[in-house]
Amino acid sequence: MAPPPSANLPLGDRIQALIKTLQFAWFSGHLVLLLCIVQYSISFITLNSNSRTARFTYRTAFLSAALTYGIVVYKTWRARQKVGAKNVGLLGHLADENVQYLIMALVWLLTPKYSLAMLPYGIYSVFHVATYTRNNVIPTIQPSKPPAGASPDAKPAANPIAEAIGNFVKQYYDASMSVVSMLEILLWGRLLLSSILFTRWSWTLLVVYTVFLRTRFAQSPHVQDSFRFLETRVDNAVGSQNIPPAARTAWEIVKNGARQFHDVTDISKYANGSAVPKKTS
Repeated sequence: MAPPPSANLPLGDRIQALIKTLQFAWFSGHLVLLLCIVQYSISFITLNSNSRTARFTYRTAFLSAALTYGIVVYKTWRARQKVGAKNVGLLGHLADENVQYLIMALVWLLTPKYSLAMLPYGIYSVFHVATYTRNNVIPTIQPSKPPAGASPDAKPAANPIAEAIGNFVKQYYDASMSVVSMLEILLWGRLLLSSILFTRWSWTLLVVYTVFLRTRFAQSPHVQDSFRFLETRVDNAVGSQNIPPAARTAWEIVKNGARQFHDVTDISKYANGSAVPKKTS
């Protein structure tokens, strides 16, 4: 993340320098996404999720998500061009988690509403907005200065708000990523239910999202842990003496089918060993 403007500049110049950066557009996209989720949540709670306002905020949320991830993908591409990095090919680009989330944001933007799809993006945005505020916005508005009477080389006093944000991110980030992975798995279940009921676009979305979730499983320890947690819970549930043997048999068939699907779709067999870029947005 780029450093904030020089503290020696006047406040107006610092703010102007900050908002001219592409990174500020990335921050603004995440902030708009959060505001849209809040507004949509109010509409959902008040049973107005089909209102014009709710539809607008839903689409705007995913438009903002596409903007933020598009910016990161573009900056990654520019960085590779500058250093003359080898072209990773189509599979290499699709292995980038930012590309995956960009594609899914566009999918949700252009297809029927699934409210649950907003929540993973929203959780990511909370931490991106918090981190950018701590590292860029606060130092721009209120640069840290050495304590009064201290030598010019003394370490600047920490901003209490920035420190609180940093502690929040450090304390809740890992747990929140586990929540994201569980929400992504639940969303797959929601799409499966819609497909069984043959709702519009449901089968297409189920296929696309299955590919997305399979790739997330390959890259994210949090997703793997969530699947293991769900597997253990179902194993314990069907292992009860009150459960008919047919249910246990069906669950074993589902597990074996999932393992076979995992083996057949192992992307590492086809990626030629190229490094998988990590998610930064």
